[in-house]
Amino acid sequence: MSTILLNGVCPECETELSTPPIVPGETLSCPECLLTLRVEEISDGRLRLRMVEVQLRDWGQ
Repeated sequence: MSTILLNGVCPECETELSTPPIVPGETLSCPECLLTLRVEEISDGRLRLRMVEVQLRDWGQ
């Protein structure tokens, strides 16, 4: 039994990433630099990833 993996590269730290099947619009975290990445496109088993701006809440403290 083989598992299908999709591959991509973190646009920030250039770490090679592998993930089980995922669809465009989903997010994942880079295991190296911990950035949140969004899947922009999948072509021939390759992911095109884009960094997502994460807004931290200001709790007024």
